[in-house]
Amino acid sequence: MPDANAADSQVPWWKFGYVWLVLAGPAVVVVASLVTLYLAMVGKDPVVDEDYYRKGIEINRSLADNPDSLVPAVQARNHATTGVKSGK
Repeated sequence: MPDANAADSQVPWWKFGYVWLVLAGPAVVVVASLVTLYLAMVGKDPVVDEDYYRKGIEINRSLADNPDSLVPAVQARNHATTGVKSGK
């Protein structure tokens, strides 16, 4: 009777499905990381403005000039903290 292990030892490694199952996970991760790296290197981040500091100073000045513009934010903060809605 032929030995089953001897028949398996003659089959090349790439013919086993489990080998491809084990190699597929890391291969997908490597490809996804290379795509992410490419997108990070090529794309420009449009969220941050190059003149963010000056614009922030202007926003602070406009809020200081008109303290009534902060009333809704103060009311929301007080309501979130105490649970009591304050009116003005």
